Amino acid sequence: QVQVVESGGGLVQAGGSLRLSCAASGTIFSILTMGWYRQALGKQRELVTTITHDGRTNYADSVKGRFTISRDNAENTVYLQMNSLEPEDTAVYYCNVVVTFSGSYWGQGTQVTVSS
Repeated sequence: QVQVVESGGGLVQAGGSLRLSCAASGTIFSILTMGWYRQALGKQRELVTTITHDGRTNYADSVKGRFTISRDNAENTVYLQMNSLEPEDTAVYYCNVVVTFSGSYWGQGTQVTVSS
């Protein structure tokens, strides 16, 4: 079994920054991909960004140039640095981890609220 725990959400003014963290623990052979998704109130969950084991990244167009994903393979941890936050970034942010020979796991989510 794999556990995924996010932290770092909160309330910030537009233009501000937040850093999210996500740690995976449990029976982990290796992690293929780690990523962040978000779900705003009344909307579907959407991809924010992902990073592969060897560091290849993918970003949604709406966050390119503002958000940066990074990971620590030794600690099974992924980070999301969010700069120049906009009210439209307000959502619950979920961490997703794809574990080799195991499957895809989600965290419980962390709320990010950006005030105008």
